[in-house]
Amino acid sequence: MDQYIDNNRLKQVGYLALLVGLGWVVFSELAVYIPSLLGAITFYVVMRKTMNNLVYKRKWRRGGAAMALMGISFLIVLVPIWVLVTMLGTKITYAINHSQQVLGTLKNFVTQIETRYKIELLSEENFQQAASYITNSLPGILGATFNTILAIILMYFILYFMLIRSKEMENFLYEYIPLKDENINWIAKDLNMLVYNNALAVPLIALFQGIVGLVGYLLFGVPDAWFWFVITAITSMLPFVGAAAAYVPLGIYMYSIGPSWKGTAVLLWGFLVIGLVDNVFRIIIQKKWGDVHPLITAFGVLIGINLFGFVGLIFGPIIIAMFLLLIKIYINEFATRRSTRQQIKKE
Repeated sequence: MDQYIDNNRLKQVGYLALLVGLGWVVFSELAVYIPSLLGAITFYVVMRKTMNNLVYKRKWRRGGAAMALMGISFLIVLVPIWVLVTMLGTKITYAINHSQQVLGTLKNFVTQIETRYKIELLSEENFQQAASYITNSLPGILGATFNTILAIILMYFILYFMLIRSKEMENFLYEYIPLKDENINWIAKDLNMLVYNNALAVPLIALFQGIVGLVGYLLFGVPDAWFWFVITAITSMLPFVGAAAAYVPLGIYMYSIGPSWKGTAVLLWGFLVIGLVDNVFRIIIQKKWGDVHPLITAFGVLIGINLFGFVGLIFGPIIIAMFLLLIKIYINEFATRRSTRQQIKKE
């Protein structure tokens, strides 16, 4: 009997080792497409209620309902993003083709600031290093922009099958996830909150800040105001620094080209108006969709950008928050069982 048990255990260990090995091969080869999977999950969570309403109440066919929702999401979300990315891509392409001219303009700007305020911002050696880094980084940024097309196509491919097979998928998860039903429901509830907070609330707040910034930039005659609108919206999603990473350099730039009152106006508009919009809308939206601790957002953004690039601004905090949630569920799932068993033994 002992030998039989040992043989069974050896077979089990060998089979698990084979599964882990094959799983690692598959994961390592498909790791680059993880953002597509996370994007599909995010859209699925947002569309799930509407999908069920169309299918069960309005009696739409699943395929038609899925295609309609995906088309709407493409028009509302991805087309504006594509326009913004194209705008940035145009600027980056210009910077690559006229790198010496751009760097010369930047050097003259730094020199003007140093002369006017009697300070040294960059030595010649540091400027050359910074210029070399920027020149080498720009083509990579442009390449990453075009690589997102494949990720988007794959995301919609996954999303389509998640939507038309939603019932089977959810039943499978309930059946085979080795957790109590209450903990599975806990995961589902928190996942909804995290997705709505990071995938909807954060971009909405960023959009509001960008629009308010654009109003000020147009009022004060900022060159390329739409470009700075994009930069303001993107940087507003960064933790701690936020949109200040856009309007502070812009204010300094406006000082350099004159008149100086425009630089002051841009900075005041940024700190007072854009900052107020951030605080007000963040309170309103987070009351509706929940709140995420700032440290989770900060570390999530850092990890997410390293793993997934720009989309890591959204997915990074979700991953960190889900990791912490799984720790809580593990304690609730197994620590409760252990304490119950110990209580039974005492009795």
